[in-house]
Amino acid sequence: MFKDLLNSDICKTMTSTKNILGLQLPTDPRWVDLAGISIEEILTDHAFCEQKAATTCISLIQKYADRTRLVAELAPVVTEEWGHFRMVLAELTKRGLKLGKQRKDEYVNQLIAFQRKGGDFEDRFLDQLLTMAMIEARSCERFKRLSEGLKDEYLKNFYRRFMESEAGHYHLFIGLAETFLGKEKVRQRWAEWLKYEAGVISKMDVRGDRIH
Repeated sequence: MFKDLLNSDICKTMTSTKNILGLQLPTDPRWVDLAGISIEEILTDHAFCEQKAATTCISLIQKYADRTRLVAELAPVVTEEWGHFRMVLAELTKRGLKLGKQRKDEYVNQLIAFQRKGGDFEDRFLDQLLTMAMIEARSCERFKRLSEGLKDEYLKNFYRRFMESEAGHYHLFIGLAETFLGKEKVRQRWAEWLKYEAGVISKMDVRGDRIH
């Protein structure tokens, strides 16, 4: 099911985030305008998001080293995410801007709070994969907003490329979850994640200094 939902060609032309990614609440339109006047801050936050994505993939590889497919699939993602960090850092430098301080990621922390901590090992494993899928899905949606709403034409194209990449990563984590835990179990838990994430987004302040 999920493997048929999304590929890079679909993401390139997607018009409905709800239909493609399943997200139940779109980003507030004001966010793009605020981000457009906070370029240094949004690029800084983006850089650290890419860095954390790389280190999280490394942690998953270390924790689940016995799962051969997971290791094989995530190893190149580590390289890609770190490359993205370098790309965003280079963009800051090119614009004469500085990499600011890393902030506390309220959005990600609230997703982590939804993970099942006790009980069945496979349930905990599933939630770790779905956390990553959710972050990638929301990032794809945010990058799509930037690619369409920023006034800076270069940054619009810049974020178009990132949008396509995040779509692929979303697809990858859903696919890994289905491989190890089965489509039906993933589908049921993903529906719970989508509902929860919409609640998180609805309660967060609209700020232009962060990706999430």
